[in-house]
Amino acid sequence: RTKKEILDEEGNIRKRCKVIHKGEVYERQIFSIKDKHFKAENFLDTVKQDYTNLINQYVWDKSQRLEVFERGGMYLATKKIGKNNPKATEIEADNSKRTLWNQTVDRAIVTGVSKSEIMQIKKERITDKIVESVWLYGNRPNLLSSIIGTAIAVLELLISKVFLKTLELADKVISKELEARPENTDFKEQKAVPEESRKQTDTPKPAIPPRPQPSTEAVSYKHLCEIYQKLQEQNKAIFALEKQRSDLEIELSDSKGIFKAKRRSELSTEIAGLEERIARMKVRLSHIVKEYGYPNVEAFYKAFHKAETAYGDYQDSLKNWKQRYGEKPQSLHDRLKSKKQDIRERELTRPYSPPNRGRSR
Repeated sequence: RTKKEILDEEGNIRKRCKVIHKGEVYERQIFSIKDKHFKAENFLDTVKQDYTNLINQYVWDKSQRLEVFERGGMYLATKKIGKNNPKATEIEADNSKRTLWNQTVDRAIVTGVSKSEIMQIKKERITDKIVESVWLYGNRPNLLSSIIGTAIAVLELLISKVFLKTLELADKVISKELEARPENTDFKEQKAVPEESRKQTDTPKPAIPPRPQPSTEAVSYKHLCEIYQKLQEQNKAIFALEKQRSDLEIELSDSKGIFKAKRRSELSTEIAGLEERIARMKVRLSHIVKEYGYPNVEAFYKAFHKAETAYGDYQDSLKNWKQRYGEKPQSLHDRLKSKKQDIRERELTRPYSPPNRGRSR
């Protein structure tokens, strides 16, 4: 405003107005400087995790719970498709490739491929290739699909090698056990200890401590073993179908000439059907752990190995307790107590089923 606009009829300066002379500062910072802590990635990750856990407290179905994506891990993040997005088809195709890579990673973990090998393939075949593509061709998102497809092919080749090596090792172990097993074992040649020497060696036993009790992880081990077996059976079924597909592809490549045109079309149809079945079974492999509340196979295997270690420690402590103090006949009260403990362990290992909140008629 000019000076004339802030003066009243009598020539005085109006209320809440002032004159700023030439050279004076007329702007000032009302707010203080922003705290860098609230812009740091660690703070944002912590807030995301806290709010995700808060939301998941009100979600009854474990398979529908939210999860925070782990950056820098083995998996690839999918993009959200907004409403009326002009690039929806491109993003959807990109997400399908990323999902296929994540499913292949799940299968690699089930097969036994180490995390370092998966991360090396991801770095060399995806991260470095994307940087190289941007440097050579510029920003071309349509090339991402081919880059991820090549990485998936390399990872599947490694999976097949690890699976075949595992089968060879299992066969060797079984054959060694059969060779080392004695043919004739005589358990009757056991000398009885005389009663006099037995009385001399008997010493008063100390106070017997309480029986070791399993932890929560040790109790859940048997339930996790069932999920583990399902993953292994599904993986073996996928390998069987892939072997059948490779045999048909070899036969198709050998079928040449005019007179084998009908056989070529039949083989192509069979191969296409097998590929569709394999794709469905791979999706099912990733969904097995999600049905039990785990976001992915990596999270399940972390819980499984933790429970396996806890169960092994419990078995060792129980074995030492039995060897040192032995088993004494249980009273009726002790048997009822152990029965209640078994029921409690069974309830803990039972999978959670959300209550039916529908309206009853």
